[in-house]
Amino acid sequence: MIPEILGIERFRGRVVHTGYPAILFLYEGTRRYDKSELIIIVSHIGSDQTYTDTYQDYEMSRPTKANIVIDMEDVDKDDEMDEMGIDATEAKTSRKKRSVVWKEFEIITNNGDMKARCNHCKHNLAYKKGGTTTHLKRHLKLCTPRKATLVGKDKGPKQSLLSFDVTKGDEMLSIFKYDKGKVREELVKMFVVHEYPFRMVEHKFFTKFCRSLNPKYEPIKRQTLKLDCMKMYISEKESLKLALAGINKISLTSDLWTSNQSIGYMCLTGHFLDSEWKLQKRILNFCPLEPPHTGHAIADSISECLIDWGIEDNISTITLNNASSNDLAVRVLKENFEAKEKLHFGGKIFHVRCYAHILNLMVQDGLTEVRDVIENIRESVKYLKLSPSRLYKFNEIVKSLKLSTSKRLILDVPTRWNSTYAMLECALENKSVFSRYKERDYNYKWLPSDEDWKRAAEVSKFLEVFNDVTKLFSGRKYPTSNLFLRQIWKVRKMLNDMSTNNRDFVKRMTLKMKEKFDKYWGECNLVMAIGAVLDPRYKMKLILYSFPKIYPADDFQRHIDDVRESLQFLYKEYLSVDSQINSSMSSATYDSNPSQAKKQKTDDFDEWVITNSDIIPGNKSEIDMYLDEGVYKPGNEEYEDFDALNWWKANSLKFRHLSKMARDILSILITTVSSESIFSAGGRVLDQYRSSLKPETVQALICMGDWLRQDFGVELASNVENEFMQEG
Repeated sequence: MIPEILGIERFRGRVVHTGYPAILFLYEGTRRYDKSELIIIVSHIGSDQTYTDTYQDYEMSRPTKANIVIDMEDVDKDDEMDEMGIDATEAKTSRKKRSVVWKEFEIITNNGDMKARCNHCKHNLAYKKGGTTTHLKRHLKLCTPRKATLVGKDKGPKQSLLSFDVTKGDEMLSIFKYDKGKVREELVKMFVVHEYPFRMVEHKFFTKFCRSLNPKYEPIKRQTLKLDCMKMYISEKESLKLALAGINKISLTSDLWTSNQSIGYMCLTGHFLDSEWKLQKRILNFCPLEPPHTGHAIADSISECLIDWGIEDNISTITLNNASSNDLAVRVLKENFEAKEKLHFGGKIFHVRCYAHILNLMVQDGLTEVRDVIENIRESVKYLKLSPSRLYKFNEIVKSLKLSTSKRLILDVPTRWNSTYAMLECALENKSVFSRYKERDYNYKWLPSDEDWKRAAEVSKFLEVFNDVTKLFSGRKYPTSNLFLRQIWKVRKMLNDMSTNNRDFVKRMTLKMKEKFDKYWGECNLVMAIGAVLDPRYKMKLILYSFPKIYPADDFQRHIDDVRESLQFLYKEYLSVDSQINSSMSSATYDSNPSQAKKQKTDDFDEWVITNSDIIPGNKSEIDMYLDEGVYKPGNEEYEDFDALNWWKANSLKFRHLSKMARDILSILITTVSSESIFSAGGRVLDQYRSSLKPETVQALICMGDWLRQDFGVELASNVENEFMQEG
């Protein structure tokens, strides 16, 4: 506008300072000028007087208090925009606001007028595009809500906020100070432990909820949350490394799975006892495994994991399912440990087969012979659950009959035999309802006959034993290796009894299962045998009682002898390594006592004790002392809750060496359920969302989630029944 007033048409310009005085840069075409060549036009606001000058002359003559800002870089940018056909004035108006006040103000429209609203007190102030912000700064200095947020800073009140601290269980009055870093840390823990998707942190109402708790909450992006997760994973991993460095023996469980993107993953879990004799488990790795999943590939992946954690010399056993590739992997790992002379227990119990997997194979083979027996029940349940109206009618009949059962219909999953057991159990409790429903629905064609119900009852009774045993083996907070032998003996006894049943379908089912039983337990399993011996309720008594019933008459004594020899071998290994009791120190202590050093004469009392009491030889080993003592008999109420580890902890001073052997044996997991549960929870972990993440992110979330849940005692309920066995 000024060039036209002055009659300078060949020049274009831009006002770079709108205060007093006004300054205009003039330039011609696309030619660039040095500061010395620029022509300055100074226009005094409120006056028609103007004058021109060079930049250098103006710099020499302008008042020092003018506070004029001239940005040569912006002039160059205007040149470039002009070449592209962009109007410099329009570009200027679309630039981002630079004043710091706009961090605490927002532009709104109120009744057609644009206003600047304070983010603290929500007060509206005058706003003009390109206008001054002095009045906004003045408002911020006087804004009371803003002052309240400046606690702890140089400005604002110094009064602290009080809060109740309940982190240690008791409410305590403490000074509250908002810690942005702590908030971010707790946010990461919440998302990881409860498996929330990262995108949730950007949800509008999640932000509103957090700000309702504390107005100082600053929202973060999901990318930032992911980076915070990875940082915490690295920190938590280092802490766990230090803890595992002090563990003498660690047992492993592992299993292989595939995500919905066909990416193979290997989950490796470590099990050990802490200083309080509590059974602990930590997922060490959840890493992708490149196909083909051969035994060598599995062994190499496990070895890399152990080296990364620095525990390659502390592995006592590894529990795997019965895949042929796992057998090869165990053989390779066993050779590697043996070459380094780090094969514990002489390798006798290095490989532990997943007993839950074996039981599952047994039941699946048996059920193939009785599929037709339960077909009508399965089709009936499916027919009812496919229609809400049918299910409603069925439930109304249940209410009218006033049945005491709280269980409703469950449809089984063919690959999960425990769901078949649950389906039969619920259907049998509602048996009288099906016939009455048939009277109300003529399209219902799968009503089970009386014979079908009798067969279903026998199959259900059969499966109940396996269901109870599997649940017992799947425990993660108590030792299971000492419980297995007694349960397997019950299974064997049931198979023997059912084999004499006069129903053909029962005989066929029993025969199938006995073949599988003999295949896996035809030879004595040392883990289940030694674990039972180290349970003070059983000792060798359970071996002597159950082996004749499990193994053939001409073979059971050989297995009993193997157990005795293995016990002595393992005990001697611990005795040679653990030399805490020094016999020379004991003898020195004895010799230093003159009263004890004197040879004592026997009298009548000594002779009476010898003839009327059992004398314990001074050189008797701890294992012999333990076995010669009677079995421990807890009370009826304590029997089911008895914890063998607590007993050994209480008797660790009496059995110094044997108690350490019991620690390591009883910490061995006999199933891979701790690894398998990651996936069997209805696809809870590797769902569509997590499968879309990078493998390293998946590993960080799963591993750290497991660590934090263990530390805070949080349990994630399995969703198998909710997803596959929906109740009606």
